Amino acid sequence: MAVTNGIPAANSKNTLTVTDNRTGKSIEIAITNNSIPAAAFTQLKAPYGAGEREENDTPYGLRVLDPSFVNTAMITSEITYIDGNKGFLMHRGYPIEQLAEKSSYLETAYLLIYGELPSAAQYSRWQWEIMHHTFVAEDLAHIVRSMRYDSHPMSIFIAAFASMSAFAPEANPALQGQDLYVLNKSLMNKQIVRILGKATTIAAMAYRIRINRPFALPRSDLSYTENLLYMMDHMAEPDSFRPDPRLAKALDILFILHADHEMNCSTATMVHVGSSLVDPYSCVAAAASALYGPLHGGANEAVIRMLTKIGSVDNVPSFLARVKSKQELLFGFGHRVYRETDPRSKVIRQVADMVFKVCGREPLIEIAIALRDAALADEYFTSRKLFPNVDYWSGLIYKAMGFPLDFYPVLFVVPRVAGYLAHWKQQLDSGKNKISRPRQVYVGKSRRDYVDLNDRQERDIDGKNGLDEIPHYISKRRLTKL
Repeated sequence: MAVTNGIPAANSKNTLTVTDNRTGKSIEIAITNNSIPAAAFTQLKAPYGAGEREENDTPYGLRVLDPSFVNTAMITSEITYIDGNKGFLMHRGYPIEQLAEKSSYLETAYLLIYGELPSAAQYSRWQWEIMHHTFVAEDLAHIVRSMRYDSHPMSIFIAAFASMSAFAPEANPALQGQDLYVLNKSLMNKQIVRILGKATTIAAMAYRIRINRPFALPRSDLSYTENLLYMMDHMAEPDSFRPDPRLAKALDILFILHADHEMNCSTATMVHVGSSLVDPYSCVAAAASALYGPLHGGANEAVIRMLTKIGSVDNVPSFLARVKSKQELLFGFGHRVYRETDPRSKVIRQVADMVFKVCGREPLIEIAIALRDAALADEYFTSRKLFPNVDYWSGLIYKAMGFPLDFYPVLFVVPRVAGYLAHWKQQLDSGKNKISRPRQVYVGKSRRDYVDLNDRQERDIDGKNGLDEIPHYISKRRLTKL
C-alpha cells in the first residue's frame, strides 16, 4: 500500500487515489478483484477538529461505516457467485439451472464443500457415509422429546444442534486444541458427514414432536430427501413403505436451490462464529438462529399469509394499490442482491407443477399468478426491480405438500447446512482465519463521572419515567398478608 503526495504514477491503473481534505494527504490503494481493503483508510489520520469529540478517534485513522454490510465484503470465496444485475447464480462455476436439472442435493453438497463434482466412486462413498450418519444419540433424542408439542420447529432444530457438540467432545476445539481441524482433516470430514446426515433426522424429530408422534428411525437405503419424508410420515405401514418418488425429487430440487447463496445473513453468521474456532455444531446452531428470523427464513411463510389475506384474484388490484400507498407489504418480490428475476424462481415454478400433479393444484396458485402478472405489468414495481424471488413459489409448494407454515424455515435450513459447512471448511482451510471483530462508530455520551445513588435524579427510559411495571401472574393466595 503506497502512500503518495499526490497523483499516482501513470502506470498505476489498478489503484484508487484518496485525498483527505482535512490534511491534504493522499493515499494510493491497490484494487484487487474490484475491491479495496478497508484497513487502508486507517492511514488517513488527522488531528481533532475544533469542538470534535475525542470518541471519534480521529488521530488513529479513518473508519469505514457500512450499516448492515450493504457494500462490504467480509471474505474472499471460491464457492458461490451471484450476478444480481443479470439474475445469475452459480456454484463453483456451475449454473444453478444445470445443477437443478442434472444433479442431486448430495452431489451439489459435495461440490460446494470440496470444490469439484465427485466421481462415481467418490459419490457412492459420500452418499453411504452421510446416510449411515443419520442416527442421533438416544440422550439427544431424549432432549428433543422433552420439547413442548407447540414449540416452533426451528427452536427445536437449533436447540438440538446446540446440544450436539456435547455428544462429540473429540470434535470440540475448546477441548482438543484450536488447531484441531487444521491438523486433522479426517476429523473435519467426519463432522461434515455427521452434520449433513443428522440434519434431516433432527428436522423430522421436530416435526414428529409437533404432531405428537413417536420418532421414526432413519433408513440408509433411501435417498436423502426420501429418508426425510419417510421419518416425517411413516406410521404403521410396513418397512417397505416409501414416500412418493416424485415428491422426493421435487424436494431434492428445492434443496439444491437452497443449498447456498453466498454471504446471506445466516451464512455470514456461520463464518463469523466459526472464526472463533468453536465447534461446527455450535456454528450451525448460530447460523440456524439467524435464519430463524422472519426477515430471512420466514419469507416464504409470509408469502402464504399474504396470498391467503388477498383471498381471491379479484382482490389483487386493490391489494397492489394498498402496497403502493404503503398500507400493505408485498412479500416474495425483490431481493437484497438480485436486481432482475431470481434465477431460482424460474426453476422452482417448474417444480410446483411437478408437485401439483401429485398433491393437487394449490388453490392459492391462481392468486399468486395473478399477483405476479399484475406486478410485472406495473411500472411502479418493475422500476423498483421488484421481481418474484425463490420464496414466492417455494411456500406454495410446501403448502401443497402439506407442511405446516412454521415448518417452512426448517425446510430452508436443512439444505442450507451444506453451504454453511462449505464456508466453514473454506475459512479453516485458507490458513488465514482471524477472529471476526467489527469496529463501531461511537456516538454515545462523552466521559462523565460516577454519581452516588442518593444524589441521582430520575431519567427517562425509552421516553418514560422509569420501567413499566412488569406483570407477574401469581395467585392472590401468595399475596395474603398475616
